Amino acid sequence: MRKFFVCAGLAVAGTTSLQAAYAPDLTTMEASKLWSVSGTLRGFYDDNYNTAPSGPGKRGSYGFEVSPSLSLNVPLQQTEIGARATYGLYYYQDRMTLDGRPIDQTGVLDVYLDHAFTERWQTKVQDSLAIGQEPELLNSGVPIRINGSNLHNTGIATLDTQWTRLMGTELSYQNNLYHYSSGAYQALLDLMQNDIALNVNWRLQRTLLAFVGYQYEQINYTGNTSIGVSFVSDSRNNRSHYGYVGAEYTPLDNLSLDSRAGIQYVDYYNPPAGLPSTDTLSPYANISATYTYLPGSYVQFGFTQTRNSTDIIAPSASSHKITLDQESSTICGALNHQITPRITGNVVGKIQYSTFNQGALDGQSQTWYSVGLNLAYAFNPHLSAEVGYNFDYLTTATENGQTAPGYHRNRVYLGVTGTY
Repeated sequence: MRKFFVCAGLAVAGTTSLQAAYAPDLTTMEASKLWSVSGTLRGFYDDNYNTAPSGPGKRGSYGFEVSPSLSLNVPLQQTEIGARATYGLYYYQDRMTLDGRPIDQTGVLDVYLDHAFTERWQTKVQDSLAIGQEPELLNSGVPIRINGSNLHNTGIATLDTQWTRLMGTELSYQNNLYHYSSGAYQALLDLMQNDIALNVNWRLQRTLLAFVGYQYEQINYTGNTSIGVSFVSDSRNNRSHYGYVGAEYTPLDNLSLDSRAGIQYVDYYNPPAGLPSTDTLSPYANISATYTYLPGSYVQFGFTQTRNSTDIIAPSASSHKITLDQESSTICGALNHQITPRITGNVVGKIQYSTFNQGALDGQSQTWYSVGLNLAYAFNPHLSAEVGYNFDYLTTATENGQTAPGYHRNRVYLGVTGTY
């Protein structure tokens, strides 16, 4: 069940330099410490905090961020429990003069539990609840900022079983819930997604694990609102069947590869009365690699090919159809380099190429480019300073009088972080 996690994780790494740590890896917490606290103070300039096209809606602002975080880690004999809570407060000077509402708030709560029933039966349960405005936080495939207290919750449960020395299975379940505070986005993006998957794996070599898998996915849009003539939110409900093969390969202690590829069959089974249901067959892939070339220095790469939701409906007058979703190809990468014992540099990049499915923009594409640069200096194990820059560019798609707008966005920041 790693459908969105590889590229999402890399994308987050580049944007946390401005926003709070959206998706921390709790399992990397220092096992010897029961708890830890941290706090970040940053000043920033955002030249397009509304992610708006060029024009009157594009506004820039200076501001500052305050972000405290509390982490807990409880290792037991056969169980490990962890949690992390992060709060972010963001002040935008331009909004103070514009409407007197300059503050945004975000919150992220991550919890996990690992338990080994026996040496051959292990389970992991984790949940991540995020509330905020930025696309990196909501991770819905929609690359725009949405004002309000928008919510995304992800829950995952997996059961790994080793039946013999060579053969095992992985059974997993994932639930995604999206809820937006804006009425327009509630109609388009509020949804409940359920995935269940089963992998059967074989240990071909000590360093090579091969597997074959099946995944069922159900997406129900819950906005219960009209989104076009004759259409309502649940007109875009769909179910998917995935079939794939893959492998996990660790040829070296400092190099790991994980790949899966197959097909995705989607059935859009709930069209309005008078319109036929539709289906589509598309490729599916999720590939990742990590190479640690020096202590504290590593390179990561990820690629995903899948379908995702969109806030564009683009009704077509000729076909009487709306946009159902997008097919997206995403390439992402990260470089973390320990320049000196005190100085660390980080570069993260992502390109997401998406094609609209049906509606007036059917077959038209939109591309999202994102780059993040960060340089951090550690005064001691408890105090560090950082400077960074983030760039986002979403292209514009136009066809048959319908437009999926794009934007440019630049963000720079300077801050300090304390940890205990």
